[in-house]
Amino acid sequence: MRRTATAPAKINLFLHVGAADADGYHPLASLVAFADIGDRVSVQPAERLSLEVEGPFAPTLAGDNDNLILRALRCLGQATGKGPPALKVVLDKQLPIAAGLGGGSSDAGAALRLAAQVLGLAADDPALETAAAVVGADGPMCLHARPAWAEGRGDWLTIEPRLPDLPIVLVNPGVPSPTGPVYRAYDAGPVRSADRPAPPDDWSPHGVAAWLSRQRNDLEAPALSLAPAIGEALAAVAASQGVLLTRMSGSGATVFGLYADDAAARAAGEALAAHRPEWWVRACRLQGAQANVQLSGDNPA
Repeated sequence: MRRTATAPAKINLFLHVGAADADGYHPLASLVAFADIGDRVSVQPAERLSLEVEGPFAPTLAGDNDNLILRALRCLGQATGKGPPALKVVLDKQLPIAAGLGGGSSDAGAALRLAAQVLGLAADDPALETAAAVVGADGPMCLHARPAWAEGRGDWLTIEPRLPDLPIVLVNPGVPSPTGPVYRAYDAGPVRSADRPAPPDDWSPHGVAAWLSRQRNDLEAPALSLAPAIGEALAAVAASQGVLLTRMSGSGATVFGLYADDAAARAAGEALAAHRPEWWVRACRLQGAQANVQLSGDNPA
């Protein structure tokens, strides 16, 4: 039986970053949410572990023999003591690469959830957490794909049950923003603190946007210094009708705008896509705490 799931885009609604520790890791505080769009991952039994990549952004991953999906599944095999799982994985790459959307980690999280279904592992099997951690600090949050406060290196998670669905537009100007160079640029400038703010009193879209306006993304300025096109995208979203808040996600280059309702987000997305057709623009929703990760079963293959 083939199983399929969305690997949702991950959005950092704010991102406070501290100075690197002795091991070179930066402490952070963030409120993370997941969109209702993303890559698609399919998993089915096979003779050996393999990965095929298709979709509009597949060429950028050509020749990647250490894809995070494969790394996570190999670790899952080690953690269960059964060796690499005999699975065929197909990744439909719909999200831009190096975009601040957690794509690779979310792909790995979806693959692990699906592998658990195919292999008959319990959803809370500790081997899944072990395998998720191997892909990076955001691996565990992408395994669960639910709104959460992330602290420490990003792996101290507290589920946030009050976050509602939020209408949003995602815009990527078509330039990569690799995490490593952005963090190095951040280290070269004024370093802030990884402070976690008190949560908002009002969890409506307007209330969340007003609260977020008092927070920040500490990687935005260094990312802008390396990729000025991010600034163009920020300005365009900020000028869109009905936008409540504009910010860059993660280390960029994707920026987002929050809107009061789906109609406003759709209208803004259409206007932005018409204005800059070369950009990647998607109107969607950030899924609140009540949303469940969607898994679907296909016909046996």
